[in-house]
Amino acid sequence: MQEKIRPGYKQTDIGLVPEDWDVLLVDDLVMSGVIEKPMDGNHGAIHPKSSDFVDFGVPFVMANHVYQGVLDLDTCPHISRKQADSLQKGFARSGDILLTHKATIGETAIVGKIPFDYIMLTPQVTFYRVRMPEKISRDYLFHYFNGSIFQEHLKLLSGGGTRSYIGITAQRMLRVVLPRRIVEQNAIADALSDADARIAALEALIAKKRDIKQAAMQQLLTGKTRLPGFSGEWEVKPLGDLISAIGDGGTPATSNLQNFGGGVHWVVIDDIKPEIWTTKNSLSEAGLARCSAKLWPAGTLILSTGATIGEVGVARIPVATKQGICGIVFDPRSAHVQFMKYWFSLNRPLLLSKAQGSTIFEVRPPTLVKIEGLFPEIVEQTAIAEILSDMDAELAALEAEVEKAHTIKQGMMQNLLTGKVRLV
Repeated sequence: MQEKIRPGYKQTDIGLVPEDWDVLLVDDLVMSGVIEKPMDGNHGAIHPKSSDFVDFGVPFVMANHVYQGVLDLDTCPHISRKQADSLQKGFARSGDILLTHKATIGETAIVGKIPFDYIMLTPQVTFYRVRMPEKISRDYLFHYFNGSIFQEHLKLLSGGGTRSYIGITAQRMLRVVLPRRIVEQNAIADALSDADARIAALEALIAKKRDIKQAAMQQLLTGKTRLPGFSGEWEVKPLGDLISAIGDGGTPATSNLQNFGGGVHWVVIDDIKPEIWTTKNSLSEAGLARCSAKLWPAGTLILSTGATIGEVGVARIPVATKQGICGIVFDPRSAHVQFMKYWFSLNRPLLLSKAQGSTIFEVRPPTLVKIEGLFPEIVEQTAIAEILSDMDAELAALEAEVEKAHTIKQGMMQNLLTGKVRLV
């Protein structure tokens, strides 16, 4: 149903926009000279090959080097300046907007300071270059490219799927919703850039807190740093001395649908989180009875020991597990389950070193119980676990704040890039 036209707005093929805004094609911006013709990298025989890469030279940017607004020049390959100069196109410069358009569709970044006067693009990446900054704000265009209207149209024209592709000619048919006044474009870009800065600051703080937690784990879980009030020697013990029950999981016959969809939570690798409160899949009581899986009580440590080794969490509900995922119940007089969760996380390399197998490496329970570690008394384990759990709680709160900031920014983009909310 068509929206009711509000005063000061007009109906367009993307919905209502302010009367003093235009809905243009990229081609309109090119033909009027506002932006240069979009350009990607060299195709065919002259496309640089991996054998052409050098240790130092002109960055050669592929689609996977453009992600979430960031251009990663640290990990991209390089080609010699001589070879780069011999190419025909794909010369992106500082200030250009990059857009991925093959397989990975719609990732964007602005080219910042670069070691040469240009970088080279593959045929997976297009650059957009503003020629008339008095007509269009580069930062507005960048944020618009990240908005839902542009992204949905981009993916529609690219065909979707794993072979998604939208060439230069088709890109010129993409729509751009544009305020006519440059001051309004800049105001929108500034507001969205501030939102990005807020998200970046939170993500940087999370990264710092994670590093602090990792350092704390390294110190506290090895006894290098002791908490106030604790002394005495830690003791080397095999894990079997701390465990009261351990077992691998199982899978009932998948051909019998009656084995699945019941009330038994069934942990697969994607379900393993630090705290396991739910699972994507479930077994029926009959399915559980027909396989080697066991129902573990809440408070059981869940550890992946096959294929992907070392993912660890604590079940907060009764669960069964798939094969290659162990349930471990600790003797509460000898081991604190939260302490052991952190211990396994820190000692993942030790687990990997014990893995055996021909095609699939795994650490079977008989091997696992023989692994030795250095452990304090239960009271000190509990105190260490509380410190690390507090750190986890702080990280979880920050991660929730980042998620909220992303949600707020998405709402801002939807309102600001369509003119539903005006800033000037």
